[in-house]
Amino acid sequence: MKIAVFDDLRVGVVQGTTIHDVTSVVPDSCWPEQRVNWLIRNWAEAGPRLAELDGYPAVQVERVTLGAVNPAPPQLFAIPANFQAHIGELGSRAITAKGKSAKQAGFFLKAAGSVSGASEPIALPAGSARRFDHECELGVVIGRGGRNISRAHAFDHVFGYTCLIDITMRIEKGEFEEDRSLRKSFRSFTPVGPYLVTADEVPDVAALSSRLLVNGEQRQQADLKNMIVGVDEAIELVSSVVDIQPGDLIASGTPRGVGPIRPGDEVTIEVDGVGRMTLAVSEAPPSPRPF
Repeated sequence: MKIAVFDDLRVGVVQGTTIHDVTSVVPDSCWPEQRVNWLIRNWAEAGPRLAELDGYPAVQVERVTLGAVNPAPPQLFAIPANFQAHIGELGSRAITAKGKSAKQAGFFLKAAGSVSGASEPIALPAGSARRFDHECELGVVIGRGGRNISRAHAFDHVFGYTCLIDITMRIEKGEFEEDRSLRKSFRSFTPVGPYLVTADEVPDVAALSSRLLVNGEQRQQADLKNMIVGVDEAIELVSSVVDIQPGDLIASGTPRGVGPIRPGDEVTIEVDGVGRMTLAVSEAPPSPRPF
């Protein structure tokens, strides 16, 4: 099943070029930004009600504004240095210790408020001379919470998958060396979409490939079987530190080919069996603190 968030945080199920508005399944008392979290937490009850969509209003995808597939993930984790070919490619701009991979580095956090959707631009800080890079990733959405989850049971906790781009403001050593979480947490620095594809439609994550293009030129491509830390191990890792919760999002790491983007660019990400989305790159409104 493909789930979408659209227009005023409405929830839909996508079939072909049509979105069926299933917002009525979620109680009116639920805050709009929490509708997807409610749906995930109550999937045993709500899922069967979506098996037949004829009774729900329908609209063409091209007529709606797609938002983040989960506008309010409780937690947003990210796995660094997760493809061998990516390790070291940033040279002096790299943060992960030289030669270390996700096996040693673990995970880091991004602000949940950095998520945005397929219809929203990537907005870089106004007037900045800093370098901003794209990172092509698979987004993993947690369906069932827990702690100390072993790899053998990790996929039981996955609700689904989405395309995810991790945007990063690079450090300038000797002048600007902000914490990694700050540099990756600007509003719109975690586009996710266009849809949330439930796990039953993706039986083998390792069989997928991903790619990212800038202005039509391919910059990144990877077979997900080459991730150093797979989805199952990432869940084991995170849950060994903190309880994971339904609706949490894990950014699974980027392959080689990371490079800069600028206002006016167009970025396309595609993950086989999960989706494809194209985003404009723009400049954000001026802020009281320049970057």
